[in-house]
Amino acid sequence: MDCMFLLAALCIFTYHLGVSANSSFETYIVHLDLPAELGQLLSEDLEPWYDSFLPSEPEAEPNGNNPSSFRIVHTYRNVITGFAAKLSPDEVKEMEKKRGFLYARPQKKYDFHTTHSPNFLGLHQFVGSWPGSNYGEGVIIGMIDSGITPAHPSFDDEGMPPPPAKWKGKCELNGTLSCNNKLIGARNFASELPGPPIDDFGHGTHTASTSAGNFVSGANIFGQANGTASGVAPLAHLAIYRVGSLGSLLESDILAGMDAAIEDGVDVLSLSIGGPSTPFYEDSIAIGAFSAIEKGIFVSCSAGNGGPDDSSLSNEAPWILTVGASTIDRKIKATAFVGYKEAYDGESLYQPKGLPKLLPLVYGGNDTIGAWCDDSGFLDDIDVKGKVVLCEMVVKDAGGAAMILMNDEIDGYFTMPLPHVLPATLVSHDAGVKIKAYINSSSTTPIAAISFGGTVIGDKNAPTVTSFSSRGPNSASPGILKPDIIGPGASILAAWPLSIDNYTNEKATFNMVSGTSMSCPHLSGVAALIKSAHPDWSPAMIKSAIMTSSTQINLGNNPILDERHLPTDVFAIGAGHVNPPMALDPGLVYDILTDDYILYLCFLYTEQQVATIVHKKINCNGPKYTGVPEAQLNYPSFSVVLGYTGYIYSRTVTNVGEAESTYYARVESVPGVNVTVEPTVISFTEAKQQSTYKVYFSREEFTTNGSYVQGSIAWISTKHVVRIPISVKLVL
Repeated sequence: MDCMFLLAALCIFTYHLGVSANSSFETYIVHLDLPAELGQLLSEDLEPWYDSFLPSEPEAEPNGNNPSSFRIVHTYRNVITGFAAKLSPDEVKEMEKKRGFLYARPQKKYDFHTTHSPNFLGLHQFVGSWPGSNYGEGVIIGMIDSGITPAHPSFDDEGMPPPPAKWKGKCELNGTLSCNNKLIGARNFASELPGPPIDDFGHGTHTASTSAGNFVSGANIFGQANGTASGVAPLAHLAIYRVGSLGSLLESDILAGMDAAIEDGVDVLSLSIGGPSTPFYEDSIAIGAFSAIEKGIFVSCSAGNGGPDDSSLSNEAPWILTVGASTIDRKIKATAFVGYKEAYDGESLYQPKGLPKLLPLVYGGNDTIGAWCDDSGFLDDIDVKGKVVLCEMVVKDAGGAAMILMNDEIDGYFTMPLPHVLPATLVSHDAGVKIKAYINSSSTTPIAAISFGGTVIGDKNAPTVTSFSSRGPNSASPGILKPDIIGPGASILAAWPLSIDNYTNEKATFNMVSGTSMSCPHLSGVAALIKSAHPDWSPAMIKSAIMTSSTQINLGNNPILDERHLPTDVFAIGAGHVNPPMALDPGLVYDILTDDYILYLCFLYTEQQVATIVHKKINCNGPKYTGVPEAQLNYPSFSVVLGYTGYIYSRTVTNVGEAESTYYARVESVPGVNVTVEPTVISFTEAKQQSTYKVYFSREEFTTNGSYVQGSIAWISTKHVVRIPISVKLVL
């Protein structure tokens, strides 16, 4: 099923210089150190200084254009001091000699990580925490994505207030398309895709409506999942920054979109984009996000679709909320009846009417080709006409009456509904193996039928971790536990640019898509709800509220499972599954200041590398910024490597609940590790009061090497449970 998702990929992109035939030219991102005497310059005044770093050119082209305009791709002020330009390696070497040069490297290419989910999250119209959070009113979510479909009803501004007075953004839509009080800004920074920021891919439309789409009644796909669709924060404003499309997603364009969003005044940045793990000083999303959180902007990013492989994460910086994907409790049910006794539940968007009919059942592969058929003509040698085929593609062309799709082994029990063209169901790998065994062992002609059950709500195994959701540990910073959280990312119904069920006259077009691209905007919307309810909270406080209030239990009141139906671990779910009603009132939060992040970075990197991230020179050996270990960052989780020596770390909590309150420590046992908390009781007498506690880690035994164990620490009051997860790697 890997083909169903846009998997994270990172490669060097070569940009041929328009004014030269030299193939060594490519787009470099150039980081500069702004001299103190230029520190107050406006963005437009910086451009002559940026031009001074470029190679000498003729003063003007025959048409009167400045030659630097062919060199410069983007200029930046907020995310970095610097620019993106078309350069050769030799030109970069010459640039390094100039005063103010800090760092340059070729840009990379990224990929996108690509109803009912608000109700599944406990958000109900007119009732409870949704109206209590004002539906995200007054908050601006900046979507760094593939653009927008502005005429879609999800972006209608009925019931929307005007944008906040601080908004400084622009609208680059034209003709009959325009911005409104919902869609307050739309800009295009995709250097290879000129024109208005219209979504020709679907990804940006889907993610924008997931985070903050307005209420649209009658949303469905093929008549299934019918209901009122909305985003998680339906009264939040949307600002769109188109940075690419399928096959064209460039690092310099992403950075330009983030730079503009910060300047425009967004409150939340949502990026369903990423690449493989890389040091933060080479990761433009991490660099741009650091500049954003410095200005109080919350940043939510997808974890990636590299699961279930270990260490497959994207977007691992601690100032980013890294979001994995889970299922919701909705299934589009299609059950395979095999023989006269067995039934295997699966899913299909195509739901034909009529009673199921038992038909002969054949296997469409062999021991060499396996359970997934292709279009190589293999079925030409099998009589499939009028039969049910355990197979993948081309069944209808070969005359098959129906098909049972056998899940790939790596996807386990995770299924999703697909828009088939004949009666079909996708069943789990385990079910497929049993059906194949029945075909091979039956003494009579094997038979099967498919019964279609339509939309079914209430799967007690939900949420489960999807097979594609990227897993930890964190490769870029092992002392920070990632992902942070999981949220709905499987079979998410949201706005789409065009109809996929051939209803050409319909404006309210929707599609059902899966990926961490879908879970990320859910969390962006949750952050908007919290920001609306608590406008003075920092990004770290909002992140802490989301993480410490999360749940580790499914709807069946059992531990959350993974795609194998085995209990999941912290490298799959982080703190747990998002629980918005509880996140709005977390009791205690773990706050982190900008200087705390710099102390952490000084422990990881050289001063030049730190300067690349934080936008200024830092003395990591001075009295202010001596480095501290990763596990000492005031993060709402622990990731510890433990050998013969024990360690002591501290955490500071801020009271955002009842002014007078008392919390008691509870430690969930970590196998083979002594975890002691001091003090075990903390009390508060006023709001915003802080309290610091210490955690002692030591080994109970010294035979295990290289294994990970996990547990948690929770602070419990009469009203709140404030939980943080623990991961310990045991080494000798």
